[in-house]
Amino acid sequence: MTSPISSIGATPTPAAAGGGDGGLRKAAEAFEAVILRQLMASMRQAKLGDDIFGSSATDNFREMADARTADSLAAMRQFGIADMVEQQFRGQLAAHANKFGGGVQ
Repeated sequence: MTSPISSIGATPTPAAAGGGDGGLRKAAEAFEAVILRQLMASMRQAKLGDDIFGSSATDNFREMADARTADSLAAMRQFGIADMVEQQFRGQLAAHANKFGGGVQ
């Protein structure tokens, strides 16, 4: 068992930092979801006419539905944004691990 004091100067591994494969994957999907939410919000703003039944409650509901849709789309990984982000950071983690010792988990 390692004491907290002995690990003060140590470089944290992805698993020790609360990540690992699952953490990086989830972060990449969350980033893709943010991009998709912004895309959907831009599309909603580009409407050509006013909604005669529109209200702030309807707008809030649409924003929540768009956020849920963006999360679902990101989880399916069909756009490839999360894959590219994950690949880029995995390469950086591997380079960091090679430089400072230790392995990518």
